[in-house]
Amino acid sequence: KAKGRKGKKITLKTAKNSIRISFDGGRRLDLSHKGITTFPKCILKLADVDELDLSRNMLKKIPSSIQKFQKLRWLDLHSNQLKELPEAIGTLQNLFYLNICNNKLTTKNLPEKLNLLKNLHILNLGLNCLESIPTSLGALKELKEIGLFDNALTTIPNSVKNLPKLKKLNAKRNPFPDSEQEENTDSIKRIDTLYLVQEKDLCSSCLRMCHDEGDKLNKFKNVAPSPSKKPSFPLLLTPNSSAKDNQEEWRVR
Repeated sequence: KAKGRKGKKITLKTAKNSIRISFDGGRRLDLSHKGITTFPKCILKLADVDELDLSRNMLKKIPSSIQKFQKLRWLDLHSNQLKELPEAIGTLQNLFYLNICNNKLTTKNLPEKLNLLKNLHILNLGLNCLESIPTSLGALKELKEIGLFDNALTTIPNSVKNLPKLKKLNAKRNPFPDSEQEENTDSIKRIDTLYLVQEKDLCSSCLRMCHDEGDKLNKFKNVAPSPSKKPSFPLLLTPNSSAKDNQEEWRVR
């Protein structure tokens, strides 16, 4: 029988040398793009890190021992071969960011306790094999951004679309019915309150301020932009070239 591909072995020393300090002072364990096929047990001894990056490997399973990372605020598992996640992921109550994009997750194998991540602000489930989204994700009241693109979704539950703090929902390239296509693929934009009044209802000072602001805006529109030299970024030819060393500075928190 042909042997399966053997992944790189990560030692405790290697893991310790992979810890970086992020710009906000947190400790980040970066084991991305290491050719790992199984979760390295040795990193359980480093469970006090704030961020864990296991992206772009060949992981097929995340063990329940992930619950030992109780301080974790940022977990990146994108671009692996994960078909399921453990229920224990729901114990990571400090988790702010979770990226499980580009895996092989199905709706059936999404953990029910995912809805316990009460502090989660950003969740990326794009590029998986999801046929539906659990209505229970509506319990994630702090969620601001959710990625659902490139799945097999035909609808998104209202409990998710109507999350109180949701600002961005990316559900592009899903087989939605035509009637729902536009609604589900656009980013969510909300205005809490909008008041419209006639000029006669404004006091003289407010009316004068509105006119002044309008004049400024018109002047700005009428100013022709001055020609400028197109900036050149020779070191940023590809997304993962020399820019990758400073990726932590670009992450949304």
